[in-house]
Amino acid sequence: MSQALFERAAGGRHEARSAGTEPAERVHPEVVEAMREIDIDLDGRMPQKLSDELAEWADVVVTMGCGDACPYIPGRRYIDWDLPDPKGLPLDEVRALRDDIAQRTEALAAEL
Repeated sequence: MSQALFERAAGGRHEARSAGTEPAERVHPEVVEAMREIDIDLDGRMPQKLSDELAEWADVVVTMGCGDACPYIPGRRYIDWDLPDPKGLPLDEVRALRDDIAQRTEALAAEL
């Protein structure tokens, strides 16, 4: 969700890549459904593992509560958004999480 929402907010001015410390095998169906409601299709996307290389690629690394499991790259700006994993959440909670992430990504894109 965060990558797609940031890309929408940034309007081509910035790039994003999404990864997790323990990625699922697929994007959760609840997430796909909640994102379709706002015309973003995540059905073909595959979660990927957060690596040092991805963190090195970024100017800003936004983490979501991964703590010590996240790679640390000196000189990078880190922002931690303590957000729940949407896995298994009811659709209404996934929508609320989506809307929260949308607000955060819009603010970040505007700041950059």
